[in-house]
Amino acid sequence: MGSIKGKGVLVTGAGRGVGKRMAIGFAAAGAYVGLLARSKAELDLAHLEIQHAGGTALRLRANVCDSEQMAAAVDRMRVNYGGVEILICAAAIQGPIGPLLENSVKAWMETIQTNLIGVMNSCRAVLPSMIERRSGKIIVLSGGGAAAARPNFSAYASSKAAVVRFVETIAEEVRDHNVQINCMSPGGTYTNMTDEILGAGERAGWKEIEEARQVRITGGIAPEKQMKLALFLTSEESNHVSGKMLHVNDDWKKLKSTNVHPEIYTLRRLQKV
Repeated sequence: MGSIKGKGVLVTGAGRGVGKRMAIGFAAAGAYVGLLARSKAELDLAHLEIQHAGGTALRLRANVCDSEQMAAAVDRMRVNYGGVEILICAAAIQGPIGPLLENSVKAWMETIQTNLIGVMNSCRAVLPSMIERRSGKIIVLSGGGAAAARPNFSAYASSKAAVVRFVETIAEEVRDHNVQINCMSPGGTYTNMTDEILGAGERAGWKEIEEARQVRITGGIAPEKQMKLALFLTSEESNHVSGKMLHVNDDWKKLKSTNVHPEIYTLRRLQKV
């Protein structure tokens, strides 16, 4: 699959959840990881875990909603590690849970700001150097509601569906510059969002509660499975894959040796026959 050793990897939302697991996984593979999050305490803990495991990481306290802070973080990556060769957009919030009419408008808009505008700010910060270098990989984490309706999670679902179409669009804009950007759906995995669903009770709906309970019991998708797909999408083996939404449970390994049909793994409406 090719070595990721020594490459600069910027992970947003690296303080907890899937973002932290990704950061630890890339550091274990030998990458120089930029840990970006808002919480100093969470950054310190993630940094300590990576250091104790023999990895290399840089703490970057910043808010993805602030474009100037993102630009400054990328500049620090350039000074310390020579730049950002890989961007992992994992920063996200779940937002209000419950029927739309019971949601706080402010909380709804904050979800869009973090989950969509935050991804846009992150991509804008790294793309100029990737385009100049004619090389770059971006993974944006998708989530529940991106490809199907998700009642009682309208803000989160809308933001994730928007992110998928954003990725598909930007993939076309940068295709000729040898930069690949894809969405990765990590599957149900135990994070603070799991506890938020359980804490919401009836507002989340019985189906979400049952799924969250199972994830809490089992831990959900193993980090190793998530990292295998992430490492593929950041390797040269996936240079022909861009603008796609891949789930960890998809048969993505067949993409290593075959070309991708233009319509496969994309967010599309069903066409009338």
